[in-house]
Amino acid sequence: MKPVILGISGPALMPEERDLFLAHRPRGVILFGRNIVDPAQLATLMAQLREALPPGAVLMVDQEGGRVARLKPPHWPALPPAGSLRTAEEAFAHGRALGVMVREAGFTMTAAPVLDLRVPGASDVVGDRAITGDPETVAALGGEIARGIMAEGITPVMKHIPGHGRALVDSHVSLPRVPELTNDDLLPFIRNKHLPWAMTAHVVYESIDPARPGTLSPIVIREIIRGKIGFTGTLVSDDLAMGALSGATPAERALAALAAGCDIALYCPGDMEGNRAVLEALA
Repeated sequence: MKPVILGISGPALMPEERDLFLAHRPRGVILFGRNIVDPAQLATLMAQLREALPPGAVLMVDQEGGRVARLKPPHWPALPPAGSLRTAEEAFAHGRALGVMVREAGFTMTAAPVLDLRVPGASDVVGDRAITGDPETVAALGGEIARGIMAEGITPVMKHIPGHGRALVDSHVSLPRVPELTNDDLLPFIRNKHLPWAMTAHVVYESIDPARPGTLSPIVIREIIRGKIGFTGTLVSDDLAMGALSGATPAERALAALAAGCDIALYCPGDMEGNRAVLEALA
């Protein structure tokens, strides 16, 4: 399998998408709101994907609860944002509810929990997606969310390692620059370094690598994520189509993320041209 997880264009797998996946064998697919209409449609789409993807491929959804939800009412229950959780019991129950929802919908993985800190004055791209600003609480409750997800047989993806909470701008739009990471930023990831997957942050940490965002920085990945944090699991990039990484083609971004030390590149828009270019670049 090629080390990339891709989006698709709509609520059904198009013949050209199927042919591309059969020919190039991506590691998996991630679905968004544009791909999900109702349970019956989603079940059909999942069957199409399982036929087109190699055995063991990832079926991923970006489902946290709160405003980051692709499975929505009236067909799926609304879950609260992580920032509303107060106890370990609530966090574990939240994780189990997430796990049940995505498992019953046919997914194998969800991009949660968020282990970023909620920092006053920072961009609200994290906001109430973060549990709180206290690193000990984020570490403990984030770990309970992940434990609940795994209790339902679903793989969690902690994000955004090594920390997005201090970013003053939204990395979906432009590239954040953070003067330095603190031990508080790292602590939730250190405490949960045993989790199987983590997602990078498109943030420049100026005191570590002023030239490249974490996703594309061998220094950040080697010295901070693999070194100081001690994460040894599967490292997936955040979406390589985000505005923070402007100025390069999708294929160039994917190759740069993998060269920096990411295990898997994530490219989410679902455009055929980009998907094909990324897969062919990884030949």
